[in-house]
Amino acid sequence: MYLYRHFTSQEEIDLQYNFSLTVSDVASWGDFYARESQKARDQFDCALDVSYGPTIPETVDIFPAKDPGAPLLVYIHGGYWCSRSSKDFDLVANAFVNHGITVAVMNYALCPAVTISEITRQSRALIAWLHKEATNYNADPKRIFVCGHSAGGQQVAMLAATNWAEDYGLSGNVIKGGVAISGIYDLGGLPYSYLQPKLQLTHEVILRESPLLSIPDFGPPVLVSCGAKETAELRRLTTEYYQARHTRGLTGDLLIQKDKMHFSAIEGLNDPDSELCKAMLDFMAKCE
Repeated sequence: MYLYRHFTSQEEIDLQYNFSLTVSDVASWGDFYARESQKARDQFDCALDVSYGPTIPETVDIFPAKDPGAPLLVYIHGGYWCSRSSKDFDLVANAFVNHGITVAVMNYALCPAVTISEITRQSRALIAWLHKEATNYNADPKRIFVCGHSAGGQQVAMLAATNWAEDYGLSGNVIKGGVAISGIYDLGGLPYSYLQPKLQLTHEVILRESPLLSIPDFGPPVLVSCGAKETAELRRLTTEYYQARHTRGLTGDLLIQKDKMHFSAIEGLNDPDSELCKAMLDFMAKCE
């Protein structure tokens, strides 16, 4: 009996979705993220733990560009919706602030205290809040871009599918473009994985929160990326999400990062001269 697609056991699914099994030094990547994020907080002017919503976890770290009217890049971290925080990923400022971009790194409540649907609500609330507050941080509210990795990639896809005019009374193009890196675009396999005790996924949540199952008719361009050395499932999800958008007539680019795996796929977000940073800058320029 198949649990999900061609998988017949939790062990098979975990080999594809438990990314810590793919490297021997997963802890060192956490150390790298934390160390480089501290460098960003030490190097740049920043407003930390700014509240954008009513609950304690709803905060954002903001690194303003030097000059007003800058693009705004919003970063949503990974960690399978149940671990990590904004403080682990402030490193994004290291690559983009010196390029004249204001960076906002989102913090959000974690599963199992909340559902993935609540995290999506918080992501949308942050964009609505930033649209109103952007000028206070030298950013242009008409130049908002979103980027996320893994669980954050799923959130980028959900933001790209949001009806901003109907739900928030905002312009339909409030997001100029998205960058989804190593995203989980179909949650269907996760209830059969080691993650289910924390995620507590229901059939309703899977249908609502799987971007591959609800590609919109309209939406911003999205740069879809992953590492060439990711698991077969992650590479499949990346290409299928990109192709599904293309079939629906939505624009965007596909970037498979050579020699990168799940944890190093965002290494370039820390380097202003990296392939990933340059690809994102080119993509953002095309979206303007």
